[in-house]
Amino acid sequence: MASPVTRRRTAVPAGLATSLPQGGMPALEALVPPETLPADVRAAISGIAGAAGAWCPAPSPDGLRTAYVSDRSGLPRLEVAALDGATPPAVLSEPGEEVISVSWSPDGAWLTYLVSPGGSICAELHVVRPDGTGHRVLAGADPRAAVFAGAWAGPRHYACSIAPGHGPDADVVLVDVVTGELRTLASGGFLSVTAVSPDHRTVLARRGPRAFRHVVVIDVATGLQRRAIRLDQPGGIASEDGRFSADGRAVYVRASLPGLPFTDRAGLVEVPVDADGVPSPGRRVLYRPEADLDGYVVRADGTVLALWNVEGVSELCLHDLADGALLRTVRLPERVLSGWAVLPGQDAVVAELSGPRSPRGLWRVPLDGESPAEALACTPARPDPDLLVEPVRHDYLAPDGLRLSGWLYTPPGISGPNRTVVSFHGGPEGQTRPDWSPITQSMVAAGLTVFAPNVRGSGGFGRAFMTADDGRAREASFADVRTTVDELVTAGIAIPGRIGAHGWSYGGYLTLVALTRWPELFAAGASLAGMSDLRTFFAGTEPWMAAASVTEYGDPVTDRELLARLSPMSTLDRLTAPVLLAHGDRDTNVPVAESVQAHQALQAHGACSDLLLFPGEGHAIVGREALVGLGQRLAAWFDRWL
Repeated sequence: MASPVTRRRTAVPAGLATSLPQGGMPALEALVPPETLPADVRAAISGIAGAAGAWCPAPSPDGLRTAYVSDRSGLPRLEVAALDGATPPAVLSEPGEEVISVSWSPDGAWLTYLVSPGGSICAELHVVRPDGTGHRVLAGADPRAAVFAGAWAGPRHYACSIAPGHGPDADVVLVDVVTGELRTLASGGFLSVTAVSPDHRTVLARRGPRAFRHVVVIDVATGLQRRAIRLDQPGGIASEDGRFSADGRAVYVRASLPGLPFTDRAGLVEVPVDADGVPSPGRRVLYRPEADLDGYVVRADGTVLALWNVEGVSELCLHDLADGALLRTVRLPERVLSGWAVLPGQDAVVAELSGPRSPRGLWRVPLDGESPAEALACTPARPDPDLLVEPVRHDYLAPDGLRLSGWLYTPPGISGPNRTVVSFHGGPEGQTRPDWSPITQSMVAAGLTVFAPNVRGSGGFGRAFMTADDGRAREASFADVRTTVDELVTAGIAIPGRIGAHGWSYGGYLTLVALTRWPELFAAGASLAGMSDLRTFFAGTEPWMAAASVTEYGDPVTDRELLARLSPMSTLDRLTAPVLLAHGDRDTNVPVAESVQAHQALQAHGACSDLLLFPGEGHAIVGREALVGLGQRLAAWFDRWL
């Protein structure tokens, strides 16, 4: 069995940028070290960006302990703690392992967890006993392969998906955690397993490209795949998160249900299946025209516990399974619930909750609708709340009448127009929510107003809104950037000439688009792990990522001219604002070359740019020293240029 990949994590020293000058203006002229900020601001950012959290709860079958991921040590690690806090948390992952997620076996004997080797998106599957013994790598030791989390299929078998890395497909594989044996259950397309029947005869998996992913019912013996919901039925275009009913006679699917324009929300559908796994037409169980269903649990008492996303804020509700009637709403102590699991033998869940002033933490949340939630003792201490601000939602209209919105963070004591950074989220199907954002709060601590918009293409507002920027519609969707800036100025929030653009992943790409299409609007920009050229992105990213992204951006062969037109690299000569490009050097999702080539081109044009590379980091910056360095550098960058 191959050994896990370990590494030493090295953060970029404070004030040091990795620059690659290629002619024109020397790169160091753009350098803005954190020391340009006052000492008290640097200290505040260190406390904000360095705050630890806990997430991905997986309670033990006896309901006495929970496994989870925490970065209290400076790197995401696997920990196990007693729910009553009687004993301190125990770290079970190996030194240097960057843990992504964890799952506890039904008999309590094993924990499987995913590890990002060297920051790569190509995850490995590890297993360990709850006492820390028996650690092994089960799958994904090949550096080209990627393992995707799945579900337990009995006490010793874990079903997951594995992409070999040489093509767009991923197979459903059943892993024997005792012997390490791998058995392929289903293949043919990119299959992300969501459930396996108790007899291992039927698999539920999600397949398809972005915005068209759908649940299929797979007969293991024949390999036959059937859509859980036919294409001509409500919810047939896009569905996910399929699960079997307790008796195996039905499948539950979270699906995009039709409605009036921009009310095509995600709801719950029940699909009867016969003994051979053949689905029949389903019935709508849950639907709200103003909210998306983020998650659900069908309970043995005939009720459904539903997690709703309402304008970015979480609502946890109990519904009647028969007619969907609301029985009660569960009180949550924070505004966003991102992960949760039912506590065995208890009328409660262990939930991962966060808010603008609270990093991700674990809570025991009773479901009776009356008892208060309690933070688990294993949750790391929160940062000083006086360093943080609470955002408010700001709504506005695009010229075509489409309602847009975003979250406005205003520094204390600011009541009028201020230096403002527009911060674009990733995805583009992501959504800015009122949850923990250390980078945003770091910029606010430096006296900057931050507005984080949900422009068209964002999730959380129905499928039509999410797909409104796909393919050839993307160019028209860029206008939301101009609309957003105009709104901030008109509303007396931003000062013309002192506005910056910032974003991560797709948000970094949109930042470069904004800086090249409207150079007169922005005084500075920062792109974190953003694409600079969609053509080289398709050529350099993982094959399965490229295949899944065709519906989002266009085909890299037949739509090559479109991709060139949509790529900031084609118009970098128009850019006039100073630009900071930051990237993890192990990123294989958006390859680090995307930032390097943009920096080289800007330097050749004589532009003011800087390149900040984080050794050992991947698409997400997760090491504490790196996060603190990034927070301080971004705040100093915008403080200097705005």
